[in-house]
Amino acid sequence: MKRREFLGLAALTTVLAATTVLMPGNAFAEDKKWTIGFSQVTTIEPWRAQFNKDILAEAAKHPNVNLIITDGEDKTEKQVADVENLIQQEVDALLISPKESAGLTGVVQKAIEAKIPVFVLDRNVETNDFTQFVGGDNKLIGRAAGEYAVGLLGGTGKAAGNVVEIWGGMGTQAAHDRHDGFHEFTDKEPGIKNLLDKQSGDWKQDQAYNIMATALRNNEKIDLVYGHNDPMAYGAYLAAKDAGREKEMKFIGIDGLPNEGVQLVNKGELSATFLYATPGAEGLRQALKFLGGEKVEKTVILPTLTITKENAPQILKDNGL
Repeated sequence: MKRREFLGLAALTTVLAATTVLMPGNAFAEDKKWTIGFSQVTTIEPWRAQFNKDILAEAAKHPNVNLIITDGEDKTEKQVADVENLIQQEVDALLISPKESAGLTGVVQKAIEAKIPVFVLDRNVETNDFTQFVGGDNKLIGRAAGEYAVGLLGGTGKAAGNVVEIWGGMGTQAAHDRHDGFHEFTDKEPGIKNLLDKQSGDWKQDQAYNIMATALRNNEKIDLVYGHNDPMAYGAYLAAKDAGREKEMKFIGIDGLPNEGVQLVNKGELSATFLYATPGAEGLRQALKFLGGEKVEKTVILPTLTITKENAPQILKDNGL
């Protein structure tokens, strides 16, 4: 097997160092009014790094904000400890993007009981007592992916082919929603066969590569790969390319970062990706609205977009790429 440099690891090193620490006092004006804590699950995934960049950029627009960002290092226990520490610091608001729903519910409830407004970003928790949820509609995005997959495989009523689905984290509602939405379309097509049973790549490119390498050894015919995010879809593409079979199948992912998924679509390595915008900037704006005495909606859903070879060049141009 050929060695591969997996997307994003080296390039993100500088960004990671900048997003895991307390923002220094001179980053904002001296007249600080609100201390806001943000518990991020991990910073090693490209989408998470962009998430942090977006919230930092928004915070820089508000001289009355002192933003504390913690890195859960992709471990539930570490993220729980991070949130407990933010509670002890008596932050004015808590923003959290959980590693998993069940594992973070208890500490979120603890923050709520401490009268700290809690804004849940991207992945939900198993309580409705938080102030607001901000994120994409994963089931809606899954439906868009499923509808697109049916089109790639022949169209409604005629679609046929063998599909490999690579899940994100099994403990996250996002992965289940992306699966359920996808299958609302593909399960209606008797000609579509699913080759794997809940194989989780934990949102990571290298794990998806290994899953795909095994699928390629065990299946002579694969027509489409659905990765729950772009890094996993790309990991599957690399495995197929190393096996000399990438032209036999189509690859679709989710996230739609300009410097990642959109680039992969533009190069023809993915057939499509579906925008899952990071909620960092909007989450901070909503928290500041609430702290300023304004009413906020219980749920804010961010818009999505299907990105294909047709619109990818314009998206790249719009982002200076």
